[in-house]
Amino acid sequence: MDGPAVLDRAAIEALIPHAGDMVLLDTVEAWDEERIVCTTDSHRRPGNPLAREGGVPAICGVEYGGQAMALHGALASGAESRQGLIANVRGVVLATPALDIEHTITVEAERLAGSGDGVIYRFVLSAVGRELVSGQAMVRLLGDDIGP
Repeated sequence: MDGPAVLDRAAIEALIPHAGDMVLLDTVEAWDEERIVCTTDSHRRPGNPLAREGGVPAICGVEYGGQAMALHGALASGAESRQGLIANVRGVVLATPALDIEHTITVEAERLAGSGDGVIYRFVLSAVGRELVSGQAMVRLLGDDIGP
């Protein structure tokens, strides 16, 4: 992977359209043109806005994956980065009911295909060698004059 060895939470917050406690990723461990690897402990934080009794529901892993995709888009596209919306999610596998583990979670996103208006990513959340959540998402890229 070609990108910087590590980006911290402050650098991540500057690159994605989320702020405060809604920034779910803590570090970027590595990235290149096709893939990003991030880590997080936000699932254990009391202030996590996605937490419910019993922890963060596993389906929220889609949001973790979405943030990794947005971050990858910002890093890989540089000045050409555009905002996007998750338009479609497929093949989501929830191997656990909640992200209630005591370990750091690794969030990976890999760009599978893309065109001028959209990108398809595969995402995986895992911890200590165990896959927790995985799936595929299509991101619709927005133009400068197009709102959500």
